Amino acid sequence: MTDAALRTKLTALAPALRHFHSALLDFAKGEYEFMHGPVGGPFELYSLVMNHPQFQWLRPLSGLMATLDEVLDAKDTPLTERNLSDVRQALGLLFADTDTRFAEFRAGYGRAKGDARVRETEAKWRELLSGLEA
Repeated sequence: MTDAALRTKLTALAPALRHFHSALLDFAKGEYEFMHGPVGGPFELYSLVMNHPQFQWLRPLSGLMATLDEVLDAKDTPLTERNLSDVRQALGLLFADTDTRFAEFRAGYGRAKGDARVRETEAKWRELLSGLEA
């Protein structure tokens, strides 16, 4: 696959992951508000996401998305099949029961996957990822 083809496919995956992350964040916010009351606005939510342990489970996905954005932003570096393989592997590890590093993410995801928006946005990025077969 050429650099342009890889870039097009990975560029389509990035917003799909952001929508999934947004749905997970909304779910986490709902859990937080159930326990602590309403969040006072976007700046308070940002502070909670960055500092409160109840949002920590989202960080592995946030980091993966940031890395993908960095790779896509490096326009002078051609993309290779390795980039695609790395994204596929990283996402696989997030959801793999065997990888204990991401157990906290999977626990949060397990609570959230009953949410319709989480399921819908997950289906979209998984569909795009499966379409990235090399």
